[in-house]
Order: sequence, then structure tokens, then C-alpha cells
Amino acid sequence: MLLERLFKPRPARLAGESLYAQAAAQARQAGFYTALRVPDTREGRFELYSLHVILLVERLKGEGAGAAETSQALFDAYIRGLDDAFREIGAGDMSVGKKMKKLGEAFYGRLRAYGEARDAAALAPVVARTVGEEADAAGLAAYIVAAREHLAALPVEGVLEGHASWPKI
Repeated sequence: MLLERLFKPRPARLAGESLYAQAAAQARQAGFYTALRVPDTREGRFELYSLHVILLVERLKGEGAGAAETSQALFDAYIRGLDDAFREIGAGDMSVGKKMKKLGEAFYGRLRAYGEARDAAALAPVVARTVGEEADAAGLAAYIVAAREHLAALPVEGVLEGHASWPKI
């Protein structure tokens, strides 16, 4: 009993892992790659995974210490997911660290860029720059605005328990 309590994952960690799984599932939706023309490449998938994690991090921002802990757990799960993906494609131990550093920098750059762009008109050039010119930047920007509004309407208590939902693509 004592050992179980000592090694039981914190609720924020479980919530962060659940939120990451939901973000990853949403990023895999076919509509992004068909209707919104996001390239179905490693880079395109990275952009969508990152975008959905960013949207959840934004939702949790300013919601208190529990939300900050859940947000950190979400980010940790995202990093573990990227690390696992690199190892699955055969990246060696020596190169994974360098690649992870680059991806971490890319994530924080996108977090800042998306955070500064609040409406669809400001988001479209950010999308075009990060996701690629071939993507429907205006359509994805409109999705981002809808996702922000949708997530903002979710009760924070549910998000802190690891429950999120997404608007239709």
C-alpha cells in the first residue's frame, strides 16, 4: 500500500498523457491532410502534433498551479512521443539529442508565433510559414480560431482531468 502510494503517478501526469494522446489523435484526422492540404510528411505531422499541443498549453495558461503542472506533463508527453518516433525510425542515440534540441526550439518558436497571432488573418501567414505554402493556410487558421474558442468553452476542471475535445475540421 505504501509503495503503491509512493509510485502512483500524479494526477497531472496522467492528465497530461491523456491530453497528449487526444492531441495526437486529432492531429491524425484525415481532414487535415485532405481538405486542408497539410502535407502528409514527417514535417506536416510534426506541425499538426505541435499545433494541437500548443492549443492545449494555451488553454491551460493562467489557470493556476494545477494547470501549470498539467501543461508541463503534456509537454513532457509530447517530448517523449517525439523521442520515441526518432528512435523508431532508427535515429542513433548520439543524434537524437541534437534533433530533440532543434525540435524543442521549433516548438517554442511556434508557441510564441501562434500566441501572438490571435485572429484568422494574423494566423494565416504563420500557418503558411510553418506548415507550408501548399496547405490551405486560411482554412487551417480558421480551424485554429475555432479550436481556441472550443477549448476555452470546456470547463477547466475537465481539462485538468485529461479531457479535451476538438471542433470538426
